[in-house]
Amino acid sequence: MKGPDIRYNVLIIEDNPGDYVLIEDYLEETTIVKKLHWAENFNEAKKILTENNSIDIILLDLSLPDKDGEPLIKGIQLFSNNKPIIILTGYPDADFAIKSLALGASDYLLKDVLNSTVLHKSIIYNIERNKILVNLRRSEQRYSDLFHFSPLPMWVFDRETLNFLDVNDAAIAHYGYTYKEFLSMDITQIRAKADMPILVSALDKVKEAHENLYHGEITHIKKNGDYIRVEVRSNSFEYKGRPAEIILVNDVTERNQHIEAIEKQNDILKDIAWTQSHVVRAPLARLLGLVNLLSDGKIGESEKKDFYKYIQDSAEELDEIVKGVVSKSQQFDIYKKKDEN
Repeated sequence: MKGPDIRYNVLIIEDNPGDYVLIEDYLEETTIVKKLHWAENFNEAKKILTENNSIDIILLDLSLPDKDGEPLIKGIQLFSNNKPIIILTGYPDADFAIKSLALGASDYLLKDVLNSTVLHKSIIYNIERNKILVNLRRSEQRYSDLFHFSPLPMWVFDRETLNFLDVNDAAIAHYGYTYKEFLSMDITQIRAKADMPILVSALDKVKEAHENLYHGEITHIKKNGDYIRVEVRSNSFEYKGRPAEIILVNDVTERNQHIEAIEKQNDILKDIAWTQSHVVRAPLARLLGLVNLLSDGKIGESEKKDFYKYIQDSAEELDEIVKGVVSKSQQFDIYKKKDEN
């Protein structure tokens, strides 16, 4: 509750001067009014609210010369800038009191039982309550913006029925289903059958105390039948009164294919390196030895023909090994697209 040093700008919408003076007296006793504004009809109230953004709370009589009842409440709400509205009336109509609160009024007070204490408590309570509601609405709007404008697919599903409750535009674009189609489905319909045990295990885990987070990699199926590997993060929360999970999805299909290509490349490079260090050395060593013997001039003319044959065989063997290395090196290209492999 605010202390007496905090003061507010109050708008009284009242066509009866006698009632206005009485309310003014009550407010003076409360010492919480910074500035008092008075409108005797709807049009004057509309003008004040349109031109003055500093109004903190509105005290509204339900019967004015130019508008009354439900249309009056709705009309004032349009220009209230989400400020709390306290209904002041001389008619003890319980049904309409409930209805006025449903229409967005913050409180409903009878003039016959009104006094400075009641008015003070109502003003303080409804101003503070309205601040909480405004912050809550802003928080919900921030959630909505983060959800719907996320570049990554996101959705909310019912933890008990597994039905989709909400999906963002990125999910619609990535998976190919319309918003209406998503809401007619449950999450098992985009799961690979082989991953169903993972889903059951994850759902059981998040139901445990202090285990409301999940992170893992699974297989999803798009509307066109494509299988994709996705990294999933989830968090438990309550959505419109239902236990739910909010899901953030990152498609890692291309990343995994890239990693697989690199791993395959590394295996081939290791094989090539082993070939160079072991297989190539044998014919190369024979060639070097034969060439050295020939260059020493110790080989007779009758033996040279055989030596030339040995050199030819070793050279052909070496050529075959080099061809094999080249062939292996051409088996991979990590930059090739999937449809080019």
